[in-house]
Amino acid sequence: MGKNNSTGEEVQNKQVILKDYVTGSPKESDMYIKISTLKFQVPQGSNAILVKNIYLSCDPTMQFQIRKAHKHHSDYYTPGSPIDGFGVAKVLDSGNPNFSASMLGITAYAAIYEIGSLKKGECVFISAATGAVGQLVGQFAKLIGCYVVGSAGSKEKVDLLKNKLGFDDAFNYKEEPDLDAALKRCFPDGIDLYFEQVGGKILDAVLLNMKFHGRIVVCGMISQYNLSEPEPLKNIMQIAFKRLSIKGFTHRDYHHLYPKLLDTVLPYIREKKIVYVEDIVEGLENGPAALVGLFSGRNFGKQIVKLLHQ
Repeated sequence: MGKNNSTGEEVQNKQVILKDYVTGSPKESDMYIKISTLKFQVPQGSNAILVKNIYLSCDPTMQFQIRKAHKHHSDYYTPGSPIDGFGVAKVLDSGNPNFSASMLGITAYAAIYEIGSLKKGECVFISAATGAVGQLVGQFAKLIGCYVVGSAGSKEKVDLLKNKLGFDDAFNYKEEPDLDAALKRCFPDGIDLYFEQVGGKILDAVLLNMKFHGRIVVCGMISQYNLSEPEPLKNIMQIAFKRLSIKGFTHRDYHHLYPKLLDTVLPYIREKKIVYVEDIVEGLENGPAALVGLFSGRNFGKQIVKLLHQ
């Protein structure tokens, strides 16, 4: 981790800055690039950590953080401040001997192994299935021995689900005039577990196709994020009729499971039983476009910004 072993030279530091609080759909013009200088050294006696970012993650939840909060949230951005998030970095200098790093991947693990309590032979539906989390949820479910179907927004993404990620079936929701019929085609006997990331019309159709005592694990509802008024659900009484269990969650509640995640995932990676699809753009100046593209489905897999260093 180092201990004040840098030279203290000044270097350029590039940041994406939030111009103003966002309303409606985020736009590239809501952000701008700022270049400043900083010293390549942690001040003596400080607990600070100096890192060099290599990869940065673009996540749908960031769109909440660029809006004005109704009450104080320490993780919300303010105009004029840099937009931060998760990523991969190299520690250059550290005054904190207790610092340790972790990773996210916990979302998919918690959804399947902790919240969903998935069992072999069950029927699983995943919306936004080619995204950062959905692709892992589907593969975990397949490894347990489940029948897995995903929805996505293009023919190419459907092909990815069926031919690379190992899903049993998939469909392009944009080409389905009747989502209820599409789900009945894929799940003639109903859905045991739905991993929810989209909301709106897809969720409404899913409610009609859940089995009695089915489970819905809610990770997000990306179709609703930028609407002034969320779409109403017509089939909400199905929750009572079918005695459904619905649980919302965030990865922040499950970081303690990180060792279990490694124990589960690392053997699968070594055995090449899990693949991961990433959509990588190069250069921080392309970060705003990459983030905005999440909300139109432009990304193909996990959206990552690779930083270019001289």
